[in-house]
Amino acid sequence: MAGTHRSMFFKMNNVIQDYAWGSKTSIETLFGIANPEAKPQAELWMGAHANGCSEIEVQGEVVKLSDFIATDPYAIIGAQTQQQFGELPYLFKVLAAENALSIQVHPNKQQAEVGFAKEEQMGIARNAANRNYKDPNHKPELVFALTPYQAMNGFRQIDEIATQFNALEIPAISELVVAFNANQTEAGLRDFFAAMLSLEGEQKASAVNALLAYSEAHKDQPLFALLLDLAEQYPGDIGLFAPLMLNVLTLQPGEAMFLSACTPHAYIKGTGLEIMANSDNVLRAGLTPKYMDVPELVANTYFTPMAFDSLLLAPTKAENGSHYAIPVPDFKFSVYKQVENITLAVNSAEIIFAIDAPVTLTHSNGDTVVIGKGQSVFIPAYAEQYQVTCTGSFARAYN
Repeated sequence: MAGTHRSMFFKMNNVIQDYAWGSKTSIETLFGIANPEAKPQAELWMGAHANGCSEIEVQGEVVKLSDFIATDPYAIIGAQTQQQFGELPYLFKVLAAENALSIQVHPNKQQAEVGFAKEEQMGIARNAANRNYKDPNHKPELVFALTPYQAMNGFRQIDEIATQFNALEIPAISELVVAFNANQTEAGLRDFFAAMLSLEGEQKASAVNALLAYSEAHKDQPLFALLLDLAEQYPGDIGLFAPLMLNVLTLQPGEAMFLSACTPHAYIKGTGLEIMANSDNVLRAGLTPKYMDVPELVANTYFTPMAFDSLLLAPTKAENGSHYAIPVPDFKFSVYKQVENITLAVNSAEIIFAIDAPVTLTHSNGDTVVIGKGQSVFIPAYAEQYQVTCTGSFARAYN
């Protein structure tokens, strides 16, 4: 490439995934991205993932971002990233949930490698309904709220869970609750969680019906109003008990939360930015018609309660931005607000997303690009540094 002008900025054409739980209005309302067919626009993907790869224009030709990276990965994603990951190690999304997503646990790196190898050896097709591990990677995530964003994350305190279930007085699960009361430890919680998810037939139906009757009688309380709402979306689902076990919170716009491997969580409603390791591994724990492998799920779950006031991730403020401390090397995330011609140094491939106002990027080689809200730009590691101006907010994904 020596002697040719290397472009520093690549506007991205991103895939929108229309999963059934997505919002038909949120992405259009926030970013002006038209939705003429009124599809449920669930996720806008920015990255090089095979299931929804972004496209860019290189010397007048439209190419997949993954194909562009492959032309010179050491220069484009950076030598260290190429050596450690061999790919763009993150996937950046806008996620717009109208209905609740399934309750999920993502395996850690070691569990994913072992589980993937085992299922490959067993010959289970990667797109099979009963496949747990789609790749050998972990999937830690950060979500940054653009609207009020309701979610579940991590187990409540064990005594709090016991109190909730004792109050229900449901005959169909009374033996399970008695056993849990007698063993209020992480091991006791694990056994109770597994037993609840394994309920079947008449016992399951009876337990869920009793829960709904209790919720109807207590619907003036937000938790039970939520249960009734979830029951309309997922009738008869054992996951309706999950909000009694997991922390339920609503992020306000501008607040962020990290979701660790092995921690049960679910997104209930709202629109946010999400950045994650480049993986598609999901073990489900309810609120889903899809496959649930309870023993595998339990083996991949930490049953350590998470204090409610520890769930939000506070950023550090520095160099004109808010920077979120991510405990994994796969990605970093920062948000900048009202900046004029600041210089950002580049050590890896980056994606800039305009949240609510145009963003102007310039490079010392003369390249410049302007993106409007809802648009994104890919910046290769070889750019080394660039300048940004924005009257509103933009997000920066890198590693």
